[in-house]
Formats: sequence, C-alpha cells, structure tokens
Amino acid sequence: MKFLHTADWHLGQTFHGQERHAEHRLFLDWLLETLVEREADALLVAGDVFDVVNPSLQAQALLYDFIVSAHERLPMLDIVLIAGNHDSGNRIELPAPLMRRLRTHALGRVRWLDDGTLDAERLLVPLTDASGETCAWCLALPFLRPAEVTGHVQPGDTEDDDRSGSARNDYVAGISRVHEQLIAAAREHRQRGQALVAMSHAHLHGAAVSEASERPIVIGGEESISAGLFPPDIAYVALGHLHRAQQVGEARIRYSGSPLPLDFSEVAYPHQVVEAVLEGESLAATEAIPVPRPVAMYRVGPNELDAVLAELEVLPNDPTLPRERWPWLEVRVELSAPVPDLRAQVEAVLEGKAVRLLRLERRLPQHEGGPASERVDLEQLGPRRLFQRTWEKQWGEPPGDDVLADFDRLLQDVLDDATDDTSAEGRS
Repeated sequence: MKFLHTADWHLGQTFHGQERHAEHRLFLDWLLETLVEREADALLVAGDVFDVVNPSLQAQALLYDFIVSAHERLPMLDIVLIAGNHDSGNRIELPAPLMRRLRTHALGRVRWLDDGTLDAERLLVPLTDASGETCAWCLALPFLRPAEVTGHVQPGDTEDDDRSGSARNDYVAGISRVHEQLIAAAREHRQRGQALVAMSHAHLHGAAVSEASERPIVIGGEESISAGLFPPDIAYVALGHLHRAQQVGEARIRYSGSPLPLDFSEVAYPHQVVEAVLEGESLAATEAIPVPRPVAMYRVGPNELDAVLAELEVLPNDPTLPRERWPWLEVRVELSAPVPDLRAQVEAVLEGKAVRLLRLERRLPQHEGGPASERVDLEQLGPRRLFQRTWEKQWGEPPGDDVLADFDRLLQDVLDDATDDTSAEGRS
C-alpha cells in the first residue's frame, strides 16, 4: 500500500499580519491532485493542522473542504490527522463522528482507562488498500501535554509512588509510557503481514530546528524524546513539529517538514510531502515530493543601503499576477548612521513592482558598552532568551534550570490559553 505523509500546515497563519489563505488553498489543491495522480491509499497529517488553538472559520473551511473533496475524488482514501502543539485537541476531535463517514480519523487527545492504562484502542486506525483490505495500522498519537501524561498511577504502583515525584511521573517518562503502551496494543491488533506505522507530533533528540518559527513545545528542549521509542518493527514513523524536512537516524523515521515556509528563515529549506510504500510488514520505498511554492518569498540583505537598493531594483516582477500571488519580501539593511527616510527610499524603489514588503529590518552598528549594545530585536530574540537576559541583568547571574522550567511552563500555559480575540485581530 502507498500513503503520503505531511505535517505542519498551520492553516490560518498570519504572516507579519497578512493572511495566507490563498497559499494554503493552492497547496491543498496541489495535494489533492497529487493524491489522485499517485493513487494513494492513505494520507497522514502529523499535527499543527491549524496555526492557533482557535482558528478562523475560513481556516477551518479550508480543512473541511479538502476532506470532502478528497473523499469525492478518492472514496477509499483513509485520512488520519492528529493535533499538534498549536492545535486544540478538543477542536480537532469535535467533528470526528462526522469525519469518520468520510474515512477521516481525527485524534486530538489521549485518554486513560479507570485502571490507569492508556485507552489505546481509539488511537489505532486501520489503513486499507484499494480493495478495502487492512494492510497496516496507524498508531495516531497526538501532541502530549504534561497534564495528559503525568500523575497517572499504573497497575503495580502505590499511592506513595505517584506522589513522590519519581521519574516515572515526569513529562518525558509519561511520553515514553504512552508510546510503549500504544505499541504493545498495536502488536496485539495486527495480523501477519500487516505493517505498523507510527505518527507523532514531538521533538526527537538530534533533530534540526528552524531559526525562528518553531514554538518550543513545552520545556525548552527538555521534552525531546529518543528515536529509540520506535522499535524496528515500526515500519515508518511519520513525525510533525519541526519545519525542516529530515530523517532522524534512519530513513524510516522522518519529519515531512512544513509544506510552505512559515518564516523568511525557512525560505531555503526543501518543502515537501513524503510518499511511503509498504510491502507486507516492511517499508519498501520512500520518495520526497517537492511542494510547488504558490507565492514566492524574497529575502534581501543584510547589506549596506546602496547594495540593498540595487538588489531591489532587479527583483523579478510579474505584473500579471493577481495580488494574492504577489511575492512576500523581507529587506535587511546594515546602517552606519541613522537614515530617517529609509522606508521611503525602499518603497520608492519598489514602486510599481508586484511584491509585498512585509518586513524592513534596520541593523545598527554595535558598539561595546554603548547604547546600541542594549538594542535587541524582540521578534528574533524570543520570550525565553529575553527572560534569561532580563533575569541576568537584574540578579547578576543566569537563571537556574528550575527557574527556566517554571518560566517555560508558564509560557506554554499562556500560549495554550490564546483566545479568539487574540487570533482574530490579525484576521479581521
């Protein structure tokens, strides 16, 4: 059987305040045609389907229109999607009963049985071929939040064990326990000749992260897990969260990467979906399928002003493009002295060009000990590093690991509690 692996769609993302619905729609149109052309039996979407926990109605419509169209074009196609750390697990699962009628399985949360064991049954999805025969089982594991995987007493544990703060109850140990129980249940379900395919939204040890656009999952890297959680009898591991397409240690363990650049720092990445072919219980072949970029992204600089202006002069220009297809542009200028009319000079060069200037970054000279040395780019610095700098300036020493862990948990709570009002401001 054959399936496509993709992740990190981030539907509804605003790019420096600009909507990207047109790009996402064109990507989904391309994905549907690719599924049809390659006669895929299944599609696995490994989390971060939406960009925020409360996506706009337009973003939700993109997903549901795609699912309906895919079922119309490929009535036997199995679609499995899981919630990522950007998603609300409850929202992902809300239309699940209806989506199952379209052969789509949406898993947003893990659940525990009364005896403290994982409810693994609901996370196991059969993958069928064109004749309807089950050829594989998908172990669909949504992003695991600390509250979901810590504090559960297992058979054989005592109440004192549960309260002791022992390693079995910390976050990473909880993640490991969920994987182990799910894999054990999958082994019991499968018949001879059926493959096991794991899908997870997580950060694996040793995987390369993006420069600016990936949100730390929970505890600043301490939550990363080992690829050793996926034993050799797992034919393929479909991962989400990291935007750079890559394999981790083995060809069978892969991040598909995001299908579109989510930040200018990702312009040079290969953006793709992965096709995987199973033969019996084993992985027979994989192929990276490049995703065409529906909207170009240009990153000019950093360089001196004259050089930047010269580069802007020769930017590709296609005035026949509809405005929603105009390229995004970031300009970075190195200045030796203030230039009050910098934006005016840049916009004058761009006059009449079919591009959208999203970001103009001024890079000022850094003089050690001088006022300029105190300037920081908050967008590039990020909340965690800003907190570390502030703490060290206040107390004369870097924050300890326990302080950073508390900060990361607080930050995650803030991100998870984002409201419709917050996300709607950039979309209204």
